[in-house]
Amino acid sequence: MANIKSSEKDIRRSRKRAVLNRQERSRLRTYDKRIRGLIEAGKIEEARAEFRVFTTYLDRAGRKNLIHHRQADRRKGRLAVALNRKTA
Repeated sequence: MANIKSSEKDIRRSRKRAVLNRQERSRLRTYDKRIRGLIEAGKIEEARAEFRVFTTYLDRAGRKNLIHHRQADRRKGRLAVALNRKTA
């Protein structure tokens, strides 16, 4: 345990951030699975609507360094390719 007051506060802050980050990463995974499931089920229009929401979450996660910004771009690109493959 920390001996310095500022260190104790830093530990509390880190724990709180870790919980929030875990929730955000979980949300990203859930959206990804949901969209891929919709694509497989052939519900392309619903998948496109979810994709629009998902891209905003990915961009935000990239800006906040929750994930690397290039990983966010890569995820968007791969999902867009999967979406477009089913429509063509």
